[in-house]
Amino acid sequence: MVSGSIRDHVAYAPLPPENVIVLPVYYQPDLRRWRRRQNLSRCLCTAAAIVSLLAVLVFIFYPSDPYLQLARIHLNHIRVNSSPQPTLDLSFSLVVKVHNKDFFSLNYDSLDVSIGYRGRELGSVRSHGGRVRARGSSYVNASLELNGLEVIHDVIYLIEDLIKGVIPFDTVTMVKGELGVLFFEIPLTAKVSCEVYVNTSNQTIVRQDCYPE
Repeated sequence: MVSGSIRDHVAYAPLPPENVIVLPVYYQPDLRRWRRRQNLSRCLCTAAAIVSLLAVLVFIFYPSDPYLQLARIHLNHIRVNSSPQPTLDLSFSLVVKVHNKDFFSLNYDSLDVSIGYRGRELGSVRSHGGRVRARGSSYVNASLELNGLEVIHDVIYLIEDLIKGVIPFDTVTMVKGELGVLFFEIPLTAKVSCEVYVNTSNQTIVRQDCYPE
């Protein structure tokens, strides 16, 4: 009885309150993986920069055809022959501008110019070759003599144009050459068609409309 009563009267003091702090789980970073990612990012940025630089260099240095322009056309003389049949004698002096847009020199073998009137070719002339420096221009002189041209179908239009003082001519200019790039020679060809209006009084070009081909 004594032991039982002692058990019944045992009192336990309550525990003092405690603050519990929960810390997050900390993982130690993998330095090798982090370094691999950094190296991969640097490689991708470097590759993108190199590709962009190559694209710019190709855009700048890619060979392009030379630019042709009929800088001057001088009608030296024109004469209409009525006997034994209507014919025409013409004499032209031409100046063609060849502009090299590339960063390498251009060597052209020949320059051909043909002249027509109202869709009918009158004649053509070929000049000798030459050289145009990089990003430079060259002027080529050529002369064309046309005698005894039959203008039966166009004589009425020609008389009208002579009265107006302006004659429209069709010109086709073509140049063939090679572009020297380091140890290579890249063939280039340029062709341009123009409709040229020549003032018969002062022998100047009133207007010209050109279309590269």
